Amino acid sequence: MTPKMPLSVRHLFTDTQQKLATLPALFISHGAPTLALENSATTHALARIGKNLPKPYAIIILSAHWLSPALEINSNPKPDTWHDFQGLEPQLYQLNYPALGHQPLAESLAQQLYDKKGITAYLNPLRPYDHGVWTPLLHIYPEADVPIVQLSLPKHFDATACYQLGACLAPLRQEQVLIIGSGNMSHNLPATHFSADNKTHSAKAFKTWLLHQLKTNIPQALDWQQHSISQDMRPSAEQLMPLFFALGAGQRVSVVSERMAHHNLNMDIYRFD
Repeated sequence: MTPKMPLSVRHLFTDTQQKLATLPALFISHGAPTLALENSATTHALARIGKNLPKPYAIIILSAHWLSPALEINSNPKPDTWHDFQGLEPQLYQLNYPALGHQPLAESLAQQLYDKKGITAYLNPLRPYDHGVWTPLLHIYPEADVPIVQLSLPKHFDATACYQLGACLAPLRQEQVLIIGSGNMSHNLPATHFSADNKTHSAKAFKTWLLHQLKTNIPQALDWQQHSISQDMRPSAEQLMPLFFALGAGQRVSVVSERMAHHNLNMDIYRFD
């Protein structure tokens, strides 16, 4: 059997003879939408990413806030900034992140995922940017001058499926495409049955365990629900799935930033090479 070729989009951006930078994949804990207004250790770390990495030709991002029945790819050439939240600071609703989409990249990804990997993805020409996309990118690329293609998170995708999707896209890192998973390591804000001290301890214990598995035993990491604390720390898995997407795209993990907010909201940022 002839092996399937890896995905490539180099022809969409530059002369194929030009040497391109290999970018990492990132997992970003984006927290609450108020991240867009913060001046914190997290936002400082995000700003450093934008300054220190070679500027990408495009960003492919999977956000925890686009759940769908099947895999979709945003092909909107000019997505709106979606304020997909209520009751927060008025100035949040005035923010706009006018980064363009990249329809040719979206179409190429859909075609190549099917032709080379047997994965069906549907183009969505109407999708706006949810806050899992624009709130962290507002700090990384404040000029909004890097085109973005967002992937949906299919509701039936588990950690392994997200990991495999990231692995499919991993070769694009060599073509100066930045791959990002945007979610949270721990995200159970209504867990009021814990005291503040216990919530903080549980969130840190789960994070410490999972980070160790990411570094030493990927199959164990993909089976994250085995950890006894996991059910208390997150009532649903969608916020964690972007982590496994980024892991599939890079595998070797390093910590960019560590921070805990609101007792059990983990704001870590990880890099995968």
